[in-house]
Amino acid sequence: MKKFLFIQTASIGDVILITPAIENLHSSIPDAIIDVLIKKGCENLFNNHPFINNIKIFDKSKNKYKNLIKITKEVRKEKYDAVLCFHRFFSGGFITAFSKADYRVGFNKNPFSFFFNKKLKHNIGNQNNFEHEKDRNLLLVSWLTHNNSAKIKLYPSENDCNKIAKYTNCKYLCIAPASLWFTKQFPASKWIDFINKINDDFKVYLLGSNSDKNICNEIINNSINNNIDNLCGKLDFLETAALMKKAVMNFANDSAPVHLASAVNAPVTVIYCSTVPEFGFTPLSDKSFIIQTKKQLKCRPCGLHGHKKCPEKHFNCAYTINTDELLKTILL
Repeated sequence: MKKFLFIQTASIGDVILITPAIENLHSSIPDAIIDVLIKKGCENLFNNHPFINNIKIFDKSKNKYKNLIKITKEVRKEKYDAVLCFHRFFSGGFITAFSKADYRVGFNKNPFSFFFNKKLKHNIGNQNNFEHEKDRNLLLVSWLTHNNSAKIKLYPSENDCNKIAKYTNCKYLCIAPASLWFTKQFPASKWIDFINKINDDFKVYLLGSNSDKNICNEIINNSINNNIDNLCGKLDFLETAALMKKAVMNFANDSAPVHLASAVNAPVTVIYCSTVPEFGFTPLSDKSFIIQTKKQLKCRPCGLHGHKKCPEKHFNCAYTINTDELLKTILL
């Protein structure tokens, strides 16, 4: 068995979290041909990756079902020995089920799992049974490998490092203030309160995509700190990771930037609002901190992925977090 396809067509963070499985398979089968299938917009993550042979793109943004049939036909032509589906939902399962691969492996939660040769449990953790998502992903390659551990890892190039060199000639902090989900996002007012407390010795870089520019501009315009730059849309994923690696500390919500930092072992502080660490998406950097409310809230967690607004209309899981807790992690 030599030719493999890894499928994860969910969000950026989910894609980063399959990298331990890639590392593990390569270490066990060094001559393995490993392709990945990810959604359009994530492909930059795997630039310069030494163990990935080919990147296949599924465009979900338009003509989703037409493109789904198209990419499934492409996969069938490749005649993979094994297709490993890390995506727990319809599209990833469909591609896997009709891939014609000898081995079709995925999680039992996938609606097409009855077509899989191997099905593994995907258990979201709780206070009594914590399991990290990277370890759940490693289960899918465990039948092929000689160990069950590997690090989350991406590979910024020398060019990526050169691109961000102009930002690194000072002591700096990185903050990624946005999230796809409102209830995962620390409020702008709280970010402003935190930034206003930061010592002037530190430069502050606000990170994100073009769509995050507005919230970052709002933070800058309402802050008394004059040492802030908005870098939203100016850096790609690997350039951002390279910048985070050299930061004194990085701050983010429970979202993709946490995993981007972990993939280069950058120091990171994660703020949990409506979600909880027990779900298994915690940071994996050697130096990492978790910040969450100290108030007991019966409504928390209110969901695995967050909501577009607080179901209880108070958002106390965010507003009861003291920003001094964030400040402490800079000095630790």
